[in-house]
Amino acid sequence: MNSFDSSPASAAWRALLAVAVVFVMVATTGWSAVRPARSDEPRELALAAWARERTAGRLLPDADAPAPLLARFFATLTSGQRFALAGEHPSVVGNLNGAPVTLRYHANRLALRQAAAAEERRARDGRLTTAGRGEASRRLGRFRSMLGPERQILAFDPTGRGRAAEVFGDLDRAARVSVIVPGVDTHLLTLERTRRAGSAPVGMAKSLYGAERSASPGTRTAVIAWADYTAPAGLGMDAALGGLAEDGAARLNAMVGTLPGDSAVSLFCHSYGSVVCGVAADDAPGRVADIAVAGSPGMRAASARQLDTGARIWAMRGGDDWIGDVPHLEFGGIGHGADPVDPDFGARIVSAAGAAGHSGYFAPGTESLANLAAIGVGAYASVRCADAEGTCRSDISGEAGDRRA
Repeated sequence: MNSFDSSPASAAWRALLAVAVVFVMVATTGWSAVRPARSDEPRELALAAWARERTAGRLLPDADAPAPLLARFFATLTSGQRFALAGEHPSVVGNLNGAPVTLRYHANRLALRQAAAAEERRARDGRLTTAGRGEASRRLGRFRSMLGPERQILAFDPTGRGRAAEVFGDLDRAARVSVIVPGVDTHLLTLERTRRAGSAPVGMAKSLYGAERSASPGTRTAVIAWADYTAPAGLGMDAALGGLAEDGAARLNAMVGTLPGDSAVSLFCHSYGSVVCGVAADDAPGRVADIAVAGSPGMRAASARQLDTGARIWAMRGGDDWIGDVPHLEFGGIGHGADPVDPDFGARIVSAAGAAGHSGYFAPGTESLANLAAIGVGAYASVRCADAEGTCRSDISGEAGDRRA
């Protein structure tokens, strides 16, 4: 049965199924909601301090000002003035689209040191519960790891469960930039893992960066592990709805639109991350050449054409990925629409051979990773399609920068 069959019987079935899915989610995971930031949290205090600051006798631009305005502002400052601002307001400068990326790396290193010191105090605070001190210790460990000498943190906000983005490669010089957009349960404590490293955003990005360099050693590439949005917590109502995807899509497009240079950008969207990318597609900057989804519950669209983007749409799903058993539908705002690997959707369906389960698409040695890397460097002729006819490569010349649909 087609997910978008318009017959009355099909509509009734979809409605019943959607209600059943919602009740299962609520019964098993609860009604998850994002806690709003309080005005006394560090992020809010930092923004208030920024709003009062002056440099060279003038007020600073609003932190939420358009990125081009922020870029022009930083261009008027001397190097010393930029680094002085980063030193005074690290948690603001480190998250400003429009600020030079190397300045953001520096600012976020300072912000991480401050956050680590705060968590170290909390981990020793006898007034906290054992669970509270344990969480502080885990966060302290994460922040210390992120302070490693080679790490390039493009965004960092420890508020609540936290958000971050990390860069692999030289973002200023890259000709091709790949952005990993992860799914549910993405936050600071799940940013990276020791076991099953490739199932976490940082591990995904590391694997993709290595595979891209192997696929095209002469191509200057950079990969961003982009966990800089509020993802759903578990498979609750937030995961079935599109509200967090809409907020994430706006943040994603804002980041992509202010990347340095004129590099082509590929979005690699896993699980709920593909919902974010689907919502982002309509307003995605023109430099987005490819949107590839893996293990997708849907892109909140009935077809690839409905995404209304000049980017090529790619889709893959492994044979043992449980997401294939989730109803691909949308009813009353619940669910995320058609299945991107359904031929009727119109995406370019590529092989996911070797990918194990729902989170194995970026594992080294898999055909899924090789395909993602080929897309990332624009080596489209090397992509292995899911069918023997090679239909996923139709109308593509195989050269980087070709933007034909």
